[in-house]
Amino acid sequence: MQIFSHNPRGWAVKEITAEAAAQFISLRARYDISPVYIHASYLINLATHERILQKKSVALLIEEMNRADAIGAEYVILHAGSSSTDAARVARKRAIRALNAVARQGKWRVGLLIENTAGERGDISSLMTELSEIIGGVKGPLIGGVCIDTAHAFAAGYNIRSAQGAETLRDEILRHLGRNSVKLIHLNDSKRSAGSHVDRHEHIGCGNIGSAGLRQFITGEHFSGIPLILETPKKNDSDDIRNLRRVRKMLEREL
Repeated sequence: MQIFSHNPRGWAVKEITAEAAAQFISLRARYDISPVYIHASYLINLATHERILQKKSVALLIEEMNRADAIGAEYVILHAGSSSTDAARVARKRAIRALNAVARQGKWRVGLLIENTAGERGDISSLMTELSEIIGGVKGPLIGGVCIDTAHAFAAGYNIRSAQGAETLRDEILRHLGRNSVKLIHLNDSKRSAGSHVDRHEHIGCGNIGSAGLRQFITGEHFSGIPLILETPKKNDSDDIRNLRRVRKMLEREL
C-alpha cells in the first residue's frame, strides 16, 4: 500500500514544458512512484450559479487534465463544488452539465476522481448517493472513480470510528458506486465530531476518529490495498514524518 503526505499551499496555472514533463517522468521512474494523483485547484467550482466563474472553472479543469496527461499521471482529484444560493440538487445538475462540457472538449488518458465533501453549507457531494448522481450524469469515460476522504466522511455523518459506521460507508459505496470505484483514500483524522458538517483535518490519532477507527478502516477487507495520501495539518516537516510513521505502524500490525 502506498502512503504519501499532501498539503497544498496554492495552485498556479502554468503550462508544463516538454522538458519539465520529461524530468518528472524520469524522477517518477527512479523513485518508483505509482500511481500519480494530481489534486485539481480548489478555485474550481462547477456547481456555482455564476456563469463567468463556471466558465473559468471548466477551462481550468480542462487545463488540469491536460497537464496531468503531460506528466503521465493516472488521476486528477476534484471537489465538484458548492452553492449556497439554491437547493443542492439544482447545484448538482449544474456541476453535471459542466462536467459534460469538459468531457466534450477532449479525451484524456488520465481519469477524474470526484472527492466526497464534509457536508458544509452548499456542499453537493458529501453522501455516496450524491457522488453516484454526479458520476451517473456524466457521459463517456471522463470519470474514473472516487476519492474518499476519511475526515470528510466522518463530518458528513459516516461514523467510521465504529465498525458499524465503517460498514455503513462500505455498503453505500458498494450499492451506489460499485466495488472498484474507490481509487484513493485521503487519510485524515477529524477535529470535529461525526455529523458536524465541518471540514477540519487533524493529525492521525489525535482527532475524533482516532487511531483505532482509522486503522480498522484502512485494514478492512474493502479498503485495504487502496493508496493513501495524508492531508494532515503541517507547521513543519516533522509533522508529515510523525503522521506517516503512525500510519505505517497501523499497517505493520496487519503483517
